[in-house]
Order: sequence, then C-alpha cells, then structure tokens
Amino acid sequence: MPLIPVPAHAHTWAALTRDTSYVFGVETVIGAESGEDTRIVQWYWGPRLPTGALGQVVEHAPGWIVTGFLDPDDATEMLPVDGGRRWGVPSLQAVYEGEVRSVELGFDDAVLGENEVEVVLRDHAYGLRVGLHVRVFDDCDVIERWVSVTNESAVPLRLRRLDSGSWVIPEQAGFRYTGAAGGWGRETRLQSGELPAGETTFGSRTGTTSHKANPWIMLGDATEDAGDVWTVALAWSGSWRLTTQRRPEGDVAVSAGFGHEGLTWPLGPGASLSTPSALGLRTSGGYGAASRAWHDYARKHVLPRPGEERPVLYNSWEATGFDVTEAGQLDLARRAADLGVELFVVDDGWFGARTDDTRGLGDWWPNPERFPYGLRPLFQGVRDLGLLAGLWVEPEMVNPDSDLYRKNPDWVLHYPERRRDTMRNQLVLNYARDDVREWALGWLDQLVREYGLDYLKWDMNRSFSQAGWAEGGDLLWIEHTRGVYAIMDELRGRHPGLRIESCSGGGGRADFGMLRRTDQVWTSDNTDARDRQVIQRGFSYLYPAGAMSCWVTDSPNPITHREVPLRYRFHVAMAGTLGVGGDLTSWSAAELDEARQLIADYKAVRPVIQHGALHRLAGRPGESASAVQYTLGDQVVVLAYNPFALDKQPPRRLRLAGLDPSAVYEGPGGSWYGATLMRHGLTLPTWFHSGADYRSEMVVLRRV
Repeated sequence: MPLIPVPAHAHTWAALTRDTSYVFGVETVIGAESGEDTRIVQWYWGPRLPTGALGQVVEHAPGWIVTGFLDPDDATEMLPVDGGRRWGVPSLQAVYEGEVRSVELGFDDAVLGENEVEVVLRDHAYGLRVGLHVRVFDDCDVIERWVSVTNESAVPLRLRRLDSGSWVIPEQAGFRYTGAAGGWGRETRLQSGELPAGETTFGSRTGTTSHKANPWIMLGDATEDAGDVWTVALAWSGSWRLTTQRRPEGDVAVSAGFGHEGLTWPLGPGASLSTPSALGLRTSGGYGAASRAWHDYARKHVLPRPGEERPVLYNSWEATGFDVTEAGQLDLARRAADLGVELFVVDDGWFGARTDDTRGLGDWWPNPERFPYGLRPLFQGVRDLGLLAGLWVEPEMVNPDSDLYRKNPDWVLHYPERRRDTMRNQLVLNYARDDVREWALGWLDQLVREYGLDYLKWDMNRSFSQAGWAEGGDLLWIEHTRGVYAIMDELRGRHPGLRIESCSGGGGRADFGMLRRTDQVWTSDNTDARDRQVIQRGFSYLYPAGAMSCWVTDSPNPITHREVPLRYRFHVAMAGTLGVGGDLTSWSAAELDEARQLIADYKAVRPVIQHGALHRLAGRPGESASAVQYTLGDQVVVLAYNPFALDKQPPRRLRLAGLDPSAVYEGPGGSWYGATLMRHGLTLPTWFHSGADYRSEMVVLRRV
C-alpha cells in the first residue's frame, strides 16, 4: 500500500512513493498555561526509508522549543492556523462570531483509504470541521494535498485564508530557489537565488494564473544534473499565492493556495469549501530529473489524452488579422495542407460584428456579411483538404459594443455605482453565475456539434477588475475559475474527440489545473525564436513538451521585428507541439519548400519529442550555443542551436545524457557507444563550424 500507518505511533502515517517517504502525524502539546494544542506535523520528506525506520524519524525529531524569545516550531505544521502561539505564515485564517480570530483545532478522526487519508480536525467551540487530505500514487513521486472545511455551526463565519497546505523543506546547508516569472511576451523566464530569511511571496491578483509568475517553486542546492530538489506546485488557474518562509532558526516552509490578500470568503451554516491540490515532489538528480518527474506525473495523472500525438496546426491570425473571409481562409488552408499541416484553425474575426477589437465579442454566430451561409462551407472545404477543423473563441469576455452586453449588462463583473473599466475594449463575464455558464455551454456545444469541430483555441485576454458579485462576494474569485473548469469538463464529456488549447494573451493561464482540461497551452504571444527559447526552457521545468504550443511565424517577427532564418524558427518550434502562424501568401517558393521538408522531419520524430524524456543540455538558450534532447525507447532526437557566429565561442562538443552507456547508437555520420556520446560528445556543425548567426540542426540517433 502506498499510504500506511507508522507502527507504534498513533495517528501517524507514511506516504510511500517509488523513491520517497513522506511521514506525518498528529502531535498534541500540553502546557500548564496554554492547555492543549493539536498540530499535524510533517516529520520527514526525503529518500524512501525502510518500513522499520519510519518510526525512528518521529522518535528522534527535534522537540517543540518554546522560550520567551523564540517562536514555536510551527514551521513544521502541515496546516498552521492563525491562533495560539504562532507567528509564522498561516495556511488557515478564520473569523468566527464576535470577531474571534483564533483557531484551535483538535484531532477527531482519520479516514484511511488505499491511496489517501483524510485527517479530520475540529474547532468544537465554533463548529468548524477541517479535513486535511493526502493522496499518493504507485507510479510517480508526486504527493497531492488539499484541505476541505465545513461550517457545522448555526452561525456564519468568514475565511480570510485557506491554503492547500504547508510543506516543510528539510534542513540543508543552503537554500536556493528557482521559479518562473516574467510578463506578457516574456513568460516563464527562470529566476533563482539564495532564499532570503523572512517571507517571500509569489502570486497573482489577476483572476488567472498570470504572465508574471507561475504557481510553483523549486528549492535545493542543485545543478541541472545533480542534487536534491523539492518542488511545490499549485494546480489552480485563478488568483493564487505561494509563500515561502525561511526562519532565522533554519526552518523553511512553503504554503500555497488560491486567492490573495484582502479577500474574505463567507461560509454559512452547513456550507463547505475545498481547495485545489497543492503538489509536492522530491527528487535527486538535479533540476533535470525534477522536470522529467513532473512530465511523468502530467502524462499519467493530468493530461486528458497524454498518449495522443498532437497534430501540426496552422492558425490564420497573423496572416489575416480581423480580415476573415471564406475565400481567404480556404486559400490559406490549401497552402497549409500543401506543406503537410494537419489542423487548420480560424482565429478571431469570424463572428458577429467583429471587424476590429472594439465590437462583437460575445455575439457568437458567424458574421452574416462574411459568411452568408455560416461556417459549414468553410469547414467542409477544410475537411476536403484532409485537415482537421479548429476555431478561436474567447468565451469569458464581452465588448460593451455587443448585442450580448446590451441585453445582459449585469452579467459582467461590476459593483453598483462604480465605473466599469475596460481593458482591450473588453469586460469580464461572471462565470460564477449559473445563467452565464448555461449560456456559454449552450453556444459552445452548438458550435462544436454543428460544425464538427476538432479543436477550440480558448482565449482569455483580460484580468479581473471591479470584481463584484452581489450573490457571492469574494467567492467570485474561486467560482469563476470553477465555472470555466465545469464548462470545459462538460464540453469534453459531450465531445470526447474535441481538443482544447488554453490561451490567455499567451501563457497567462498555464498550470496543472488547466492542463487537466486542455491538451496544450499557448506558451506566449511572442513567437520570436530567440525569445521563445528562453520562455520554452522555463515552461519545461514543470510541463511536458507535448503540452507546449510553438509556432513558426514571419520574419521580421511581428512583435520584436527581429529577423531569424526559417530553419532556426522551425527548429525552435519543433521543441514542443509544432504550429505555423505566418502569412503563407508572402512566403517564397524556396521558403515553402524548406517548410514542407521541415514539417516532414518533425512528423518523423514527433512521438519522441512530444512523449520522450527531456534533457536540457549545455548552454544558455537564446544567448549561447545550446541543445535539448528527447529520448523514447531506442530513439534519440537532439535539437541544437547557436544564435551567434563563432566569435561568441560555444563549447566544441555536445555531450548527450540518459543513454545506455554500453549500447551503440547510429546516426548521420557514424555510430557511437552511449558512453562516448555522454562523456566525449558529438561535434556539431552548428556549434563548431564558423558561419552566420542563427545556425541550428536536428540530430536523430537510434540504438541498435
């Protein structure tokens, strides 16, 4: 069993993964002045221990030191509350009747299943039931935790913070952190450094995951290929907060949950609230091994269809903008099909009065002037070319200049007697409302059913503002995201073959909560190949290549105006799920021939890239010679890059990773033992020979 009681220790359990033990249990402290205080304590999180050793980590754990000058050791709690002698970061803050803000929990019960346990705690004086849930898997090292609360009293209470739990990071000589931060057009850029003493918070107040930070953190004194790494990630697509606290005494804990400061969630009599999952992973083998473990978890327990090969798509946006017509789209579809593209996606501009970004959003029927017979002839023509059919939608937004808003102005986020600020000429629809969700599911289901759509590009381009909801107050920040989840789940249930891509002005909603419902994520609106290398590296720290949408667009790039050769642009986009988004009507015959061959090259190795084990090899992507490697079964694919000429001296040889040292691998130019490839390396023209900027190549090897 992956989750077992620890012998000779009451109310203590061990979650056992393939390589990890996670030991936790109930500790009751009795003091002459303070009375009883019950804590759920994390005793151990590290390499897997023999069963007989599990109790020893409890017996020899440091005691709860309390003096007049030191905080209690509440950093070891899995759910530190706002109450008692605790001055660290609380995971649970409640306000009871009479403005009582001190929570005092006692152990009540434990419900143990094969793979999970719920530890039940109660604040008997005020009727609050708290369930602390832990789930573990047989086939990976990720541990899932979440919290549920129920108001069992006859009077309402308020929650000011409800995190999914706090994770204790074992003591180390030094604590370095790595996370992903950035902004629009520069998402998931890695940042790292020494974790400072005190509290460090990452988060989003936008209503979405956001471009500015991604909900995970890695801690450990490690390199890409060596060292222990602890990761905490949050599977949530709305506003969130992740706080690390490093005590001067040496303890480090990470508390993660939905919401942000300033929100208050009402909990009426009999009402319940559950948090999203906080995910913990401990690995050895450096950041590379941690990433591969996260990819393994995503494929086994997150992605809806992890084994599917994602089709090569063409998206019409950069070719046409809002100038969308049946003839123009079919012309692009013919050109895309000739290149070997498999999926054609019609982007913005096909509906209502949507001839620019100021009007029509929310009126989800084909523009009668551009499509007098609807979209059926267009998509029939797309299918006649052998292509799958896809469509862009932005279901959570509305233009004030739309029939929908004129009919239902109360459907948007708003406060009475307050202005309604637009952003990108848009307002946000309130998906916490039943009538809004019913409306959205109705037209989405009709579109997919009527046109036989294979693919939806679901966009979300607008942060929350004036986020009022008379019926639910601040629960809006939770229920909107759950409303989006519910519609996606129902839509996929009704249409099992439907693929959904998550887009939020680029990578503004990329997380495990969204990936549970979508097949891939639009990584960034910035398709510049050099910038994308940096963005894609950060994305790869948690999310697999098959979930990463990557486009080849025009040169000069429409955002950065940088000129990059077509071959380099393709090789960067091949590092995930390949797409094309350029204006094919402006590409030369030579460029079209080159693109046709590169798409064929990608298809030949697509399973390896989308489903293989990823190794980030030497170099700084976009800044120096670098490479990524994918291995699946007997096949190895390497994508190598050098953005600069030889005067920026790269390494002379590329050393591969994760191969069988005694096996022989064949490729262009010869055969090598795995040991040679890993310890001596390959000499690549891209790295070694002089030449122009932006050189790249794909190397394919097979074990024989």
